[in-house]
Amino acid sequence: MLPIHAVLQPLKASLAGANAVVLAAPPGAGKTTVVPLALLDQPWLRDGKVLVLEPRRLAARAAAERMATTLGETTGETVGYRTRLQSRIGPGTRIEVITEGVFTRMILDDPGLDGVGAVLFDEFHERSLDADLGLALAREAQGLLREDLRLLVMSATLDIAGVSNLLANPAGEAAPVIEAEGRMFPVETRYLGRNPAERFEDAMARAVTLALGEETGSVLAFLPGQGEIHRVGQRLAERLRDPAVDVVPLYGALDKAVQDRAIEPPSPGRRKIVLATSVAETSLTIEGVRVVIDGGLSRVPRFEPASGLTRLATVRVSRSSAEQRRGRAGRTEPGVCYRLWDEEQTRGLVPHQRPEILEADLTAFALDLARWGARSTGGLALLDQPPAGAFAEARKVLQRLDALDEAGGLTDHGRRLTRIALPPRLAHMVAAASDADDAALGGRIAAVLSEPGLGGNDPDLRERLRGLERDRSQRTRDALKLAERWARSAGGGQGGDVDPGALLAEAFPERVAKARGKPGEVLLASGRGAFLDPTETLAGEPWLAVAELGGGDARDRIRLAAPLDPSALEHRLETEDRLVREPSGRMVLKRIRRIGAIVVDEKIVGTPDRSQIVAALKAEVERGGLKALSWGDRASALRARLAFLRTLDDDWPDVSDEGLAAERETWLWPLLDGVQSLEAISDSALEQGLRALIPWDRQRALDDLAPARLHTPLGSAAIDYAAEGGPRVDIRVQELFGVTAHPTVGGGRVPLTLSLLSPARRPVQVTKDLPGFWAGSWSAVRADMRGRYPRHPWPEDPTKAEPTTRAKPRGT
Repeated sequence: MLPIHAVLQPLKASLAGANAVVLAAPPGAGKTTVVPLALLDQPWLRDGKVLVLEPRRLAARAAAERMATTLGETTGETVGYRTRLQSRIGPGTRIEVITEGVFTRMILDDPGLDGVGAVLFDEFHERSLDADLGLALAREAQGLLREDLRLLVMSATLDIAGVSNLLANPAGEAAPVIEAEGRMFPVETRYLGRNPAERFEDAMARAVTLALGEETGSVLAFLPGQGEIHRVGQRLAERLRDPAVDVVPLYGALDKAVQDRAIEPPSPGRRKIVLATSVAETSLTIEGVRVVIDGGLSRVPRFEPASGLTRLATVRVSRSSAEQRRGRAGRTEPGVCYRLWDEEQTRGLVPHQRPEILEADLTAFALDLARWGARSTGGLALLDQPPAGAFAEARKVLQRLDALDEAGGLTDHGRRLTRIALPPRLAHMVAAASDADDAALGGRIAAVLSEPGLGGNDPDLRERLRGLERDRSQRTRDALKLAERWARSAGGGQGGDVDPGALLAEAFPERVAKARGKPGEVLLASGRGAFLDPTETLAGEPWLAVAELGGGDARDRIRLAAPLDPSALEHRLETEDRLVREPSGRMVLKRIRRIGAIVVDEKIVGTPDRSQIVAALKAEVERGGLKALSWGDRASALRARLAFLRTLDDDWPDVSDEGLAAERETWLWPLLDGVQSLEAISDSALEQGLRALIPWDRQRALDDLAPARLHTPLGSAAIDYAAEGGPRVDIRVQELFGVTAHPTVGGGRVPLTLSLLSPARRPVQVTKDLPGFWAGSWSAVRADMRGRYPRHPWPEDPTKAEPTTRAKPRGT
């Protein structure tokens, strides 16, 4: 009897009375495999199907097989599963275990979910982008089309109240929450620490060896990725001497037979070491495991909108993930968890990993929303809204792919891409291949790009494609069938003469690369540098189309690319006319053809006349913004004053980069007459240009509300309106003797920040309350200053003293 059985009746009662319910159940409670079977006899389900969503293919298959075994059947009868690569569904299937991405496509194809009675979101705490979107779309479909559809969100660790409120009924009542107890045997936690100088793989191999000697049973070791799994496996092969111990890997890209070997119980008399990624954290029960070794790391995708790259970052696990991993040791009997860190470091772990919607590439998300008919996320039931910048960049990418129009609606090409079950860039690539009469090639390239390790690990795409043809594994056969489906969805076509590099450039134009400098060194169209090992066959190619890049601070390693004929880029080249000063001083007009930061070719097209010079200067501003202008002290100071005034009153001009760009015809274009370059526009000319933005009735108010200088009894001091914390004046404290009211700007609304200086102009005090300073800390400052500068006056009451900048005469 599993703990979930104790709450089945309350769960059934809640689903009978509400169409959205939340089930909180810790790992090991049995929710994944017991709840779907328990719902089959519910009257509200009638003959409808139950869809169970899992975050990973391995978990989907394992859950379906376990439920089928419970019924004494094989998958494809009452219980089946559907993933991107495999499907085991029969005519009598009532429970379909599917991956979250498959569900998103199902509901986009059929918003009414015909024939489906319930959708169960398992392991929702992982907060994948597909799960968040799938729940939002299901909730909207429920409200508009299918009030009878049941939604059940199941989670081990989650903001239960937040999800319950998200699924509130029309009357505002939160969704019912059913909580189940966990079933976990006691787990002892042992902290091993880790020497920072020791390689991670060596530390893990040492921990595994230690655990084998200290404990009985099989071992589950958590590592961040495939590379670490292989390296730890190699070290263990060198160290282990017990022939009764099997070392098996477990990650998503493995063939089914290898995965099954990791999940199944070891043979009698044998022990097993499972080297796994975070795929083993939830959903799966790995038979025979009572020892867990947690390396404390996980690998997560991090999208960079500026570069368009999704990088795999190795990060420390969250506290909730660490507890999930620990719990794997107590699924079937008392166990032990070894942690490769010190106990006090556990408190420093973040509570949960950030939801994928806050970190991921949102291009596919934006296309799915457009297909759904939503041009924003405002009305969707999302726990977290996507970052505005990343969402805007995703829409720009879709517009460049001709998938969205300027208003954000789907184009005909965009609708075509939605029929190809791939991320938008790869779908566009397959569509382009189809138009060139070789959709089959496009599909195979998409398979290599979307399935890690398919076809080998050579950075040359041509070698990967040859490896794909040679591979006879089941995983590769499934991938090739999938590639054929993508090709058919794009319109088919085979036998055309299409270059793989040209297809990659269609998908990733910002990753077109041109050789520079040493062999293997390239410049990407995005402006970043990248490299290959000089010994690689691609290192001598003048042009490359890059598909995958590895992380780097200033440049990236090319992990997958193909040679590129630059003639394939003609339709993507931008042409610009740029003024160039020759060494002789003569100005010439050059016509430059480029793709991003890469100049393909350039030529002199003549000596420019005045109109051409102005047009070229305007184009330079449109292209690069205001950075090329020579902002001096006067123009910068005026700009800062105007920016300050705008914080007080929106009627003052907007002098941000965006605001000035919008008003460039008013203040900047008149300054272009008579100059040969943007750098030649003087500081004073820029200042006058900015003054042209100030309404005539506000010209005098500028000096009243935001004076350039603070006037004192002895003169004046410049006011820095760009200073952090507000307008600021650096002034020697002695110049303010006799001043009893704190100086202000903005018509008395904003006190100046006074940075009070010593006679040597070193900071003494910062204040926004000069009278309070005189009455308070002045006495301590005075005592210090008298010791340091005895020849200067330091009166007890500075409010009655004469201001000065001079020392006392000698002998006084």
